[in-house]
Amino acid sequence: MFTKAGAEYVDRSQTKRLQWLSRAGKTPQKIVLRARIVLMAAEGMANHAIAQTLQISRPTVLLWRGRFRQSGVPGLMQDAPRPGRRPALTAQKVKEVVEATLHTTPAAATHWSIRTMAAAQGLSRMAVQRIWKEHRLQPYRVESFKLSRDPHFVEKLRDIVGLYLNPPDRAVVLSVDEKSQIQALDRTAPLLPLGPGIPARQTHDYKRHGTTTLFAALNMLDGHIIGECLPRHRSREFLHFLNRIDAETSPNMDLHLIVDNSSTHKSPPVKRWLQRHPRFHLHFTPTSSSWLNMIERWFREITEKRIRRGTFTSVPELITAIEEYVRIHNQAPRPFVWTKTANTILRKINHCKEALGTPH
Repeated sequence: MFTKAGAEYVDRSQTKRLQWLSRAGKTPQKIVLRARIVLMAAEGMANHAIAQTLQISRPTVLLWRGRFRQSGVPGLMQDAPRPGRRPALTAQKVKEVVEATLHTTPAAATHWSIRTMAAAQGLSRMAVQRIWKEHRLQPYRVESFKLSRDPHFVEKLRDIVGLYLNPPDRAVVLSVDEKSQIQALDRTAPLLPLGPGIPARQTHDYKRHGTTTLFAALNMLDGHIIGECLPRHRSREFLHFLNRIDAETSPNMDLHLIVDNSSTHKSPPVKRWLQRHPRFHLHFTPTSSSWLNMIERWFREITEKRIRRGTFTSVPELITAIEEYVRIHNQAPRPFVWTKTANTILRKINHCKEALGTPH
């Protein structure tokens, strides 16, 4: 059977067998498809026309035409042997990848990537990815840390954690700090709104319209916030805020304020004010340990939810937004709960020091 130039050559007996295969009710459909490919090719149909008619790819047409030329009709009856599963990596090779990841770096780079490690070890990137996942290795990540060098770190830590976990009777524990240099930023173009599959977008450039400082005190019992925006961050403003705390809390309760080591909190005017107000007790966090002051957690919330993505054309507009956030927060305040004991924290710090090989 050879009727057109470029057609597949099929003799009479092959044609009858292929036609029978394509019509028999019990022939597997993949065999029927292959038989029809060869029959169409024998009639002179182009490869792209066969692929379009049978709704298959052109490489599939070429594959089975080639199988027919090589082995005739029997070549259409079974699939070629597959290569099988790739042999597993040896334990030695896995060890080499892990050791290289932990103890070496690539040339002119600070850390390995999946592709650079794969090239260096002669492996596929998927193999490296599996090894890293199994051994929980992530050389592309880095986290920061800072150890306090305060000589009284342990005493201060136990003091503050004790206030969180076991507050004194007939006393209020307040976490107090200032968020200074909050900028009133006005974007150079309007915010593009959120859409399906599209996040809200804002320009990266902005205009500065001044700054303010937010003084805030977090009541550790109920989560209530005493907050006020003041133009600067000095002892004078801190004394003003202490007077506000004094006015907004019960006069019959002692007040334990957790503050950092800023000079604003230790100036002579502040010390004299504290002597005149004996119900106020200041507890200082260790140096480089702002994470011990729970008001920092609330500062993160107001930054993420109201300030960072906000657009403010003036400082008064920024202050209004902050005051509104504090007011709404205080309508249904929720306390932040401290759970770690001082001993737990100290154990983690000691582990870190051992890893660094530092005595302090």
